[in-house]
Amino acid sequence: MKNNFNINELNIDVEEDTLKDKYLTFFICNQMFGIAVKDVVQIVGIQEITSIPEFPDYAKGIINLRGAIIPIIDVRLRLHKEEVAYNDKTCIIVTKIQDSLIGYIVDAVNEVTNIEKANISEPPKMGTTYVNKFLIGVAKINDKITLLLDTQKMLSEEELELVSNI
Repeated sequence: MKNNFNINELNIDVEEDTLKDKYLTFFICNQMFGIAVKDVVQIVGIQEITSIPEFPDYAKGIINLRGAIIPIIDVRLRLHKEEVAYNDKTCIIVTKIQDSLIGYIVDAVNEVTNIEKANISEPPKMGTTYVNKFLIGVAKINDKITLLLDTQKMLSEEELELVSNI
């Protein structure tokens, strides 16, 4: 397996206070996204995914990671982007949501970076009824816009239950 490493190998002290304002950045369709490092358990290279009947199209299936069965969500598809073939930069970011491990497929992992609250803007509102439920904010890092995602909201309660009860 390529690109396997544990979040502890990213030179981050895993004490809760030291994780404050730290985000793992990654790319989807050449757009940079970030998720809170506190939600990240591990990053692994793309590997064989076993498909599961009647899963939504963005839920690619499951992997067996050292005995743990982990449902895999393709972030591209979840964000309604075009599906592409996976390559050697494609990674799975394993996160913990409630008591479940969920893997998110991303085009490429970038880095862990510090983003202070003062540098995060509210997500844009589209009209009066549309609210982007995945975004928690928009940050500017080195003149580049980074969309910050909430892994807890990438799946609804029903979707989380569906993919977690395998």
